[in-house]
Amino acid sequence: MEGLIKGLADVAFGGGDEDNSSSRDERSRSTWATVVSGEEDDQNRAGGSSSRRQNLEENQKEEDNDGWETVGKKKPARQSHKVQKEQWQEYKGPASEQHYSDDVETQGDLEPSQLELSGLSEACNKLWELDYNRLVPGNDYQIDCGDGKRVHERSDMAQGLLFSWVSDEVFRKPTFARFCSLLDNYNPNEGYKEVVTEEERQEQAAFIEEISRTAPIKYLHKYLVRKDVAPGSYQEFKRMLTSLWFDLYGRGGTSGSSSAFEHVFVGEIKQSGGEQVSGFHNWLQFYLEEAKGTVDYQGYIFPRRRGEIPDAETQLLTIQFEWNGVLKSVSSTLVGVSPEFELALYTMCFFMGREENHIQLGPYNVNVKCYRLGNNRIGSAFPIAES
Repeated sequence: MEGLIKGLADVAFGGGDEDNSSSRDERSRSTWATVVSGEEDDQNRAGGSSSRRQNLEENQKEEDNDGWETVGKKKPARQSHKVQKEQWQEYKGPASEQHYSDDVETQGDLEPSQLELSGLSEACNKLWELDYNRLVPGNDYQIDCGDGKRVHERSDMAQGLLFSWVSDEVFRKPTFARFCSLLDNYNPNEGYKEVVTEEERQEQAAFIEEISRTAPIKYLHKYLVRKDVAPGSYQEFKRMLTSLWFDLYGRGGTSGSSSAFEHVFVGEIKQSGGEQVSGFHNWLQFYLEEAKGTVDYQGYIFPRRRGEIPDAETQLLTIQFEWNGVLKSVSSTLVGVSPEFELALYTMCFFMGREENHIQLGPYNVNVKCYRLGNNRIGSAFPIAES
């Protein structure tokens, strides 16, 4: 982690079974998260485990003038992207030392309408409209989808990285910054018992406090209160969100080895039945891991309907990639959305929806899959593009 933190500060970015290996017995952490995995959940996994790619250290390395190593010959050097390390260290401090954004100035009505209260799709689409922090393709970031493939195909159809660049300003956005500071708090191996430090608990509380000042979370609270699901007290509601997303539970046969946040946003590597990546549906995690060379994008999955090939403007992608040499045969992610939107969306579907939730998000027809562990835990949540 020390080397990676140094990389964040000084380096340029561009633009349940326990593991038997001794190296994985140690707590593996990355600057943002060495733990990226992607998942289409066990229930929807198409294809099994893949053969490992050649070890990263065997690949040829080229070092640019800023000291960032680009791993492998295939991927081009990315645009310089430096992140200030001091900003992240501040988030580890006690609550009395934290500084937050002002509450959002309401740009629209945050009171749920009768139409939204009667329909989950309308409520979720309202969250999309309230995502004032959503990024603009071509202005805030650039992607190159490369060529497409079918789920069962194993050839690499991407000649370059998925993300050409992401603006430095993105990582100065308070909710984005606090989200990224959480990504190095987890071990990627499913079944590894997590140890949560006091600093990490502070980071969790600070993230929830920051997003609670945004429109999507305020709307979510009002909606769930009207549905008698959430407490009227906003402080109690924030504690509810913290528990829902960060409380540890068992996965892979080990208690305290996973959480909703880790699985959905960071990702895990399963060992049972062959190595597989599960979870890992967040675009920020993908970008940061791709920048470090631990994610190898291998192309998009052909859409079911002809004529809907993704391009640089698409913000709902179905893709295939490897993370730390382990294949994710099919994964879906919303690109450019804010952390507060994603957390609000999946929380809404968990409390108000079913396992399959057919909704509209702006121009996209989406099925939000939401799997439960018991009655009060999110096992997984992720979007699927519908034809």
